[in-house]
Amino acid sequence: MTRYKQSLGLGGAGKDLSDPNDPRHCIILSLTMDSEGRPPVTIDLSAKGSETTLKDKPFKIKEGSKFSMTAKFKVQHEILSGLHYVQIVKRKGIRVSKDQEMIGSYAPNTDQTPFYTKKFAEEDAPSGMIARGHYTAVSTFVDDDKKRHLEFEWSFDIAKDW
Repeated sequence: MTRYKQSLGLGGAGKDLSDPNDPRHCIILSLTMDSEGRPPVTIDLSAKGSETTLKDKPFKIKEGSKFSMTAKFKVQHEILSGLHYVQIVKRKGIRVSKDQEMIGSYAPNTDQTPFYTKKFAEEDAPSGMIARGHYTAVSTFVDDDKKRHLEFEWSFDIAKDW
């Protein structure tokens, strides 16, 4: 049991960084898209309510390009069990994909690990004239207990070039 707790970051050294005035257990700080040929695009989610304007600010993805997403987050108050990321992408109101990525279980952050990052599997953007256009996505961070830690809608455009 002691090894298991240590693998989750419990019982080790470090000062707990949990904010007693913030009841959230998981705080998503940012979501970053990395793709070769362009600088990383970061969606800053650290401020409360920052996710409400994302749908109106689409970013471009070059058709056929390879990209990966990275989540940056922190955990506070208690162990977070089985966090995963769910993304539903729609085009013109029709669902075109639903992706799920397991992030894992984490202990509350300490001053030795002030935040966690998780890089998701690399994906290929669709290509071809039919694939180009405007897409909307709903992203959700949910744990094993079905508690939604963050849900937000955002948009992107598949274009011929950056």
